[in-house]
Amino acid sequence: MSNFAQKHTKVTAFYLLTKSNLTLKSQLRHHSKWKKAVLVVPLLASEYTDTANRPVFENILKQLRSASYLSRIIFGLDQAETEDVHELARLLHRYDLRNCLIQYNDGPGFSAIYDQLSQAGFGLDVRGKGRNMFLSFGIAIALGAQSVGLIDADIRTFRREQLDRLFYPVQVLNYQFSKAFYARLKGRQMYGRVKRLLLDPLLIALKRKFTDTNEAKILRLVDFLLNFNYQLSGEVVFDTSLLKRMHFAMNWGVEIFTLIEVYRKATNIAQVEISYEPFDHKHQPLSEKDPEKGLHKMVVDIVTTLLSALVIEEGLDISDHFIRDLTVTYLDVADSLIKMYADNAGFSGLHYETNLEEAMVHGVVKDAILYAGDLLISPYRLVDRFSTFVGSHEAFEPFLATGLLQAIAATAQKNREQLFETPQTVSWERVQRKIPNILYDIIDVVEKEKRLYL
Repeated sequence: MSNFAQKHTKVTAFYLLTKSNLTLKSQLRHHSKWKKAVLVVPLLASEYTDTANRPVFENILKQLRSASYLSRIIFGLDQAETEDVHELARLLHRYDLRNCLIQYNDGPGFSAIYDQLSQAGFGLDVRGKGRNMFLSFGIAIALGAQSVGLIDADIRTFRREQLDRLFYPVQVLNYQFSKAFYARLKGRQMYGRVKRLLLDPLLIALKRKFTDTNEAKILRLVDFLLNFNYQLSGEVVFDTSLLKRMHFAMNWGVEIFTLIEVYRKATNIAQVEISYEPFDHKHQPLSEKDPEKGLHKMVVDIVTTLLSALVIEEGLDISDHFIRDLTVTYLDVADSLIKMYADNAGFSGLHYETNLEEAMVHGVVKDAILYAGDLLISPYRLVDRFSTFVGSHEAFEPFLATGLLQAIAATAQKNREQLFETPQTVSWERVQRKIPNILYDIIDVVEKEKRLYL
């Protein structure tokens, strides 16, 4: 086995670690004297302006106040007006968070940085979390960070000790990457549906197929992903030497894309159980009928991100038969897991809605796998055949005159780009090669923005 394969056969797991919270905090503070730690929090204005969300965000601020090992906390702010920025500044002042930076993405300073990146060919046209955190990472690098953490702003059960545990492997033990895992429960209800009903059964189905065909290269990546207890958690920490080389997806596939990048570029990886108690995020609606919203959109993005990575990067050769067989195997695995979840829920006194779980599997997820397969196999063959058929019948002439074929071709091209070219950032290593002064420009904006809002 090659060295590359050997280093990815095992992911070190820390189950709540063995040290007390006090010891963790003390060691983190000590190591931060020589290893600068920065935290990134991607944020929408609605996460503190909406009355339902505000208590969640205020609790996060209150908890972060005691994280004395953090040299800087960057709040990457999207979908905000100027007054929202000032309201965030007031909140940070109220909780006495003095080491903060508001990265107002629509303000003149950081908009200029985005423009500079676009003019250099690093188009960041897809707005969202991926674009937001990419610039935050660049700011952290410019500020001299040696470890950079990322958490979401919608964690309802956040405690500072969870952050301590997440940073510890990278900050103190010199791992390159740390990823959180935890139990997704609220009341007596199990959550984490996308992991339970999509990712785990799909990965197990892929493992069955690749074990049967002895495709070792692809199997190593699948095994690597299966090593993680919660692949879709958004709480991670990077050593900056790794972070500079990372690309990030700019859609709902960001977490699985990040793990694939880590597989390719990191050598020592840790996952950490960060909470004794159930961990609660804001819950997305399923949106059964609209693949552009909610969990439905997340499922489509994850499936296309994973399959396109296997095709483009790992050399997977697929066919109609492969997709049909994978879907059948996935359904068999998912049905078995649903029975296991139902049994476990009954044994533990939890509420479990088997019918809803089965409906998500046999409706939304199955269709997402088939949809991704169709695009991978023959995005243009189908369009060519349909266009030939339509063009050879007079009945379609009125529609052809309105641009039907052009609309079909444009839609096919858009779908192909969405699948084969997962919208992603470049690495900051590449950015620095092409724009040598970019970090100095970022520092100039940071200094100006500080005077505006804090």
